[in-house]
Amino acid sequence: MTDGSDPSRPGAPLPRPRRLTVEAGVPGAFEGETVTRRRFIGGATHALGAVAVSAIALPVLGFAAAPVFTRTPTTWQPVGALSEFPDDTYVESTISIARGVGEPGNSTVYVRTRNPRIDTEPADEFDRFVAISSRCAHVGCPVAYVAAAQSFVCPCHGGVYDRRGLRIGGPPPRPLDRFFTRVRDGQVEIGPRFSVNSKLQRFSPRDPGESLDGIGQYLYPPRLSTPRFPRA
Repeated sequence: MTDGSDPSRPGAPLPRPRRLTVEAGVPGAFEGETVTRRRFIGGATHALGAVAVSAIALPVLGFAAAPVFTRTPTTWQPVGALSEFPDDTYVESTISIARGVGEPGNSTVYVRTRNPRIDTEPADEFDRFVAISSRCAHVGCPVAYVAAAQSFVCPCHGGVYDRRGLRIGGPPPRPLDRFFTRVRDGQVEIGPRFSVNSKLQRFSPRDPGESLDGIGQYLYPPRLSTPRFPRA
């Protein structure tokens, strides 16, 4: 705004500069302005930066999160003929629990024929043979079956399990995990792993240290990526 004088005339007073005002709530804006150029450029820069970060971060997050929601396919692995597995002791077999990584992806599984005298839980076609994981339910150390004592022993923290895999001593919070089994073409095959509570009821596999008795089954929900249980 000016005072009406003509600045072209010699000696005429210069026009008064526009006044800064905060009436619009924008500090640093001239009278009548609602957004300063500095604020507009700053906002545009932040918006472009957010777009650039999203373009990089979203694919990375999607790649990292995809395995969590991708269910692992069910696989079966032959471990031997029916006659190789007695019902009074376990036979060590090796299976692959992580494909494509070679020997580090292998694990020991203890297999025997189901014995009605000691295996009193309900049976179906997927447990004609009992296959027990060698991973301790405490922190995951490998256990060994001691035939003389008819028990599984963990050397790390003293966990002890009976011949059915039920905890009888030490810190493990649940029995040893098991695997589904089936018979195909005269061969015993090992399928997906599952966890059990103290009554040997089946649950989706849990991590070491997670209980499945009482409220434990709700405190430690299953992963979405675990294979589906086989159906008859």
